[in-house]
Amino acid sequence: MHHSPNCSFEHGGRTNGIDHPAKHDEEKHGCLSTKLRPAPESSSGVAVSTWLKQRLLFAGQVILFTIIVVQAVMLYRSLALASACGIVDAGALRRQRASSQSSSSGIPQYYQTSPELFPGPTPTGEPAFLAQTNPAPFPSTTYIPPSPLETQVPIQGNKDDGNIFHMMGHYFPNPDGFGVDEYPLPQNATIKQLNMLSRHGARYPTTGSGAPMLAEKITNYTTGVLGDVEFTGPLSFLNKWQYKLGAEILVPVGKQELFDSGTLHQYMYGHLYPNNGSKIIARSTTQDRMTKTAEYFLAGFFGLDWPSNATLVLAIEGSDSTWNNSLAGYDNCPNSNKPVSAGGNNATIEWYNIYLADATERLRPHAPGFNWTVTDTYNAQSMCAYETVALGYSAFCDLFTFEEWQGYEYSVDLYFAGGYGFQSPTGRAVGIGYVQEILARLQHHVIDHPVAQINLTLDNNTATFPLDQTLNFDFSHDTNIMAILTAFGFTQFAPF
Repeated sequence: MHHSPNCSFEHGGRTNGIDHPAKHDEEKHGCLSTKLRPAPESSSGVAVSTWLKQRLLFAGQVILFTIIVVQAVMLYRSLALASACGIVDAGALRRQRASSQSSSSGIPQYYQTSPELFPGPTPTGEPAFLAQTNPAPFPSTTYIPPSPLETQVPIQGNKDDGNIFHMMGHYFPNPDGFGVDEYPLPQNATIKQLNMLSRHGARYPTTGSGAPMLAEKITNYTTGVLGDVEFTGPLSFLNKWQYKLGAEILVPVGKQELFDSGTLHQYMYGHLYPNNGSKIIARSTTQDRMTKTAEYFLAGFFGLDWPSNATLVLAIEGSDSTWNNSLAGYDNCPNSNKPVSAGGNNATIEWYNIYLADATERLRPHAPGFNWTVTDTYNAQSMCAYETVALGYSAFCDLFTFEEWQGYEYSVDLYFAGGYGFQSPTGRAVGIGYVQEILARLQHHVIDHPVAQINLTLDNNTATFPLDQTLNFDFSHDTNIMAILTAFGFTQFAPF
């Protein structure tokens, strides 16, 4: 058969998803229809030669057309499948082709996950509203620490089946819920808006803090930089110990914590999401662990396609310049970073020199030539917490008695109370900017006259500071959250 490239032609049946030309007893030559002619009966050599040339030309055209069709089918096989099954729109196919062309993996398009080519039925149900509908008191524990971590280390002096990981303050998830009594909603009360402020997930230690300082000291001795040492007894594991922690970013379980938190909030407040196609504004900062924290939370709340439901606004944190940022208010309070606000840190040092005196004397003989100090002992307790959340287990944990872990818990209380809480001279000043933002949300107005660390570029613009949003998700740091609680005047957090 011969088809002119300038003429239309019909398609008949399909075999294995491939279109085949319709069978007709007419062919298109030029654009005119002619019958297929049989071989001439004449024995004339000229006539036979002409007929053979025509048949050879016809065969060549058929072969050429077949090659073109095969190549077209191979090039657009996904398009042909999609058209045949009617499951993918043109926009999705364009996105899929662009994704495939930019990928060097060589994975076929139909194995890629976004956009979905064969998703099956996808109707969703109504969102939950457990905070409104639950008629019974909530259980005493609304959050259970994830299971990958070893938190049942036998501890000397643990008489009441206590758990030392409940005593690690900001280093470990609080096993007792959100720190307040939880009750069902009062009769005839309704929930109209949620303002959530969350800390980031579990993370690696801060660069230059106690745990990495102890690690550097141990490494310098075990490698001979500062002298030779042979640890013995309970410290013998240090002879082959290696420091394996990163710095400041989320550890694996920290990511899980925020995903789980997002899922919990979906059950509690999912009904408040405006299911009208609009997107909410969520806020965090540019610091890596802060950005990832917000993303994992939103993935837990909305799913992996959360950018379709929320826009994440990131306030600048940690640059050389100072930016107004209510989610990291200490950067905008000069006195917060001066000795006047060091009361919490000073009290912590004074306290651990008391409660760890016996532990230091107990450990020092097992580190001959190391000059093991009480600060090393305190940093070893911090190492227990950081290694556990990062690696699942830490041999540092059972170096201490249960009473010494209770002392550690109080050291954390002193640090937060004196540095950012009601005992701090600058705590309220650090947190007041966020309080002003909450009041503005409740009163439905933007902020044009800030009293603290308000970013007017963001808070005086309804695109980045919406006034009628029913779900507000903000992410901050533990010290900043303590300052905010102080600025709100929540005196239940005052005792220490």
